[in-house]
Amino acid sequence: MQGKAIVAGGAGFIGTHLIRRLLDAGHEVVCVDNLSTGSMDAVNSLKRSRAFTFVHGDVRDLPALPPANWIFNLACPASPRHYQLDPVATLMSSVEGTRQLLEHANTVGARMLQASTSEVYGSPLVHPQHESYWGNVNPVGPRACYDEGKRCAETLCMEYRRTRGASVRIARIFNTFGPGMSSDDGRVIPSFVHQALRGEPITVFGNGRQTRSFCYVDDLVSGLLALMMCDDDEIKPVNLGNPREVSMLELVELVGKVLGAPVAIRFADLPIDDPPNRRPNIQQAVQKLGWRPTVPLEEGLVRYVASGMRDVPAEPGQEISFETEAGQ
Repeated sequence: MQGKAIVAGGAGFIGTHLIRRLLDAGHEVVCVDNLSTGSMDAVNSLKRSRAFTFVHGDVRDLPALPPANWIFNLACPASPRHYQLDPVATLMSSVEGTRQLLEHANTVGARMLQASTSEVYGSPLVHPQHESYWGNVNPVGPRACYDEGKRCAETLCMEYRRTRGASVRIARIFNTFGPGMSSDDGRVIPSFVHQALRGEPITVFGNGRQTRSFCYVDDLVSGLLALMMCDDDEIKPVNLGNPREVSMLELVELVGKVLGAPVAIRFADLPIDDPPNRRPNIQQAVQKLGWRPTVPLEEGLVRYVASGMRDVPAEPGQEISFETEAGQ
């Protein structure tokens, strides 16, 4: 079934990949983004499709939008480097921005998917993290503007469902990577790869034994679409991520292996409230959505390096060469 989708935050990393998938499937897409962290180059590449419309606007003061079948809310900086630049704006993007999008969804009868995050679990005392776990979040720490903002956004979605009959879906997204991540993103995979390519020691925070689980962006987008199209209007938040868990030291090894070069390590102090472990329990996604990730971490890293770490993903259908300078 073809329809119209609104993607708030669509000029960002995940949003760009999601929009390309929607356009490839024959849907019309309206992208709303204030470009605080999104890429105008990505927007310009998407404008080549007649089914794409860009609206330069902020979800905190939502511009006029057309009716739609689906609304994806990805509008919030996701990297600590970015969301800590203006913590109040980050918090209000999640709170007021989500409220305004929910109002629009209810007005036009659209289904809305809220992009939440594994950060709602904070520094988890349960491992791996399942959706019924309430989390262990510091509400007054430097990460709280993002963590608590996303938790509040989930509350808003559930209250709109309970009290106003909204059709909502909540995706708790775990670490995601792939082509299109900006070189100055600040998250671990682009940081490790670009430091190694520049011949610099890779900066590892803490002792390097803290763990993360990395999901390739194509898999994540498939999960978002499966969740949006799920017809269970009582479905609760769903974890979307790759359950394979690696330490930062293991990730350094993998980066060196993919680049075919030895890498050195420089240790630095661990940031405040940085979670020691992160791994999703995806049983609910498997059972209710029929979804599980298919791209192994090593293959995803090869694809990321082969893409040249561009700020814009490849065109739909464009082959990615693995014979790049970055791989030599």
